[in-house]
Amino acid sequence: MINETLATFTTKEKSEQDIVEMIDGRPDLFLVAAHNDVLEGFATCGTFRSGPGYAATAEHTVIVSPETHGTGHGRSLLTALETEARELGKHVMVGAISSANPVAIAFHSAMGYVEVGRLPEVGRKAGRWLDLVLMQKTLNSDR
Repeated sequence: MINETLATFTTKEKSEQDIVEMIDGRPDLFLVAAHNDVLEGFATCGTFRSGPGYAATAEHTVIVSPETHGTGHGRSLLTALETEARELGKHVMVGAISSANPVAIAFHSAMGYVEVGRLPEVGRKAGRWLDLVLMQKTLNSDR
């Protein structure tokens, strides 16, 4: 599946152990959507960049299974992630999205994210150069 999509630049399928290590490692938050013990999606957020000046900025990822697209899982996961991020003192959330994933770009736009940058041809997959679209949402207005 991972090799068949341009939605992510990743080419290696994650094993259960990879996911356990991901939960234990980078993310400040890791949320899961499941039904009857079946994983339907997950969302993470963690450090945007190193250094104390970026401490209030988080980068997130939202993944939902293709079978559950349009069911509201993505919206629920991202809303919960934003709530938790606010409680951790995060000011801005950033999503880095493949330009070949217009559904994710539209989803983020509907969730209040705006495109703030585009890095042309920084990803390569399936013999194609892909842009990375940066989208951002300010979580609170105390500037």
